[in-house]
Order: sequence, then structure tokens, then C-alpha cells
Amino acid sequence: MLKDFKAFIARGNVLDLAVGIIIGAAFSSIVSSLVDNVIMPLIGLLMGGIDFSSLSIIVGDAVIEYGIFIQRVVDFLIIAFSIFLFIRVINSFKKKQAETEEEVVEEIDEQTKLLTEIRDLLKEM
Repeated sequence: MLKDFKAFIARGNVLDLAVGIIIGAAFSSIVSSLVDNVIMPLIGLLMGGIDFSSLSIIVGDAVIEYGIFIQRVVDFLIIAFSIFLFIRVINSFKKKQAETEEEVVEEIDEQTKLLTEIRDLLKEM
């Protein structure tokens, strides 16, 4: 069982996933700081000096902090858009690589066809 576990952990997908999670967590904190300290103050300034982090409604004993929710939504949108752009760039690289591989395959096929024609001509002689 330990051998199977080592094989599972050593597979590239698991290691890639672990690296992705660590980088994602670090990226998330950077985006949260960007939203909390740069974007939301600017949006608040444009909306008349509103501090979104202090926006709340008191219902009975419960405090509903919808300003923090707005900040988290902006966080999510920035992270989702960044991931979208990253995946789009990766897909464009994969597409270019696939096109290059297709060109190489076509060249091999043309060479094979030419060699076949030469072979056939030599047989006729």
C-alpha cells in the first residue's frame, strides 16, 4: 500500500495540483490586498467617500456586513478573470504547439509519399 501511495504522489498531476493550490493561495492573498487596499477605496472615493468595509445593517442582535461581502465579490471576480486570462494564454500556446506538430507530421507524410513514388519508378526500370 505504501508503494502504491508513493506512485500516486509521484505522478505529475498530483504534484502540479499541489503547486497550483499553493500558488493560488498566495495569489488570493495578493488579490485580496489589492481589492481591500487599492480598488475598494478608489470605488468608495468615486461613490462619494463610502468605506465599503464599514457598510452593515443591524437586524436585532445580528450585524449583516454587506460591505465586506461586496469586497469578497470583487475579489472573486478579479481572481476568476485572472485565471481566465492565464488559461487562455496556456491554450494559445498548446494550439501553436499542436499546429507545429501537425506541420511536422505533414512533412513526414510528404517525404513518405515521395519515397514511395521513387521506389515505384525504380521498380518500373
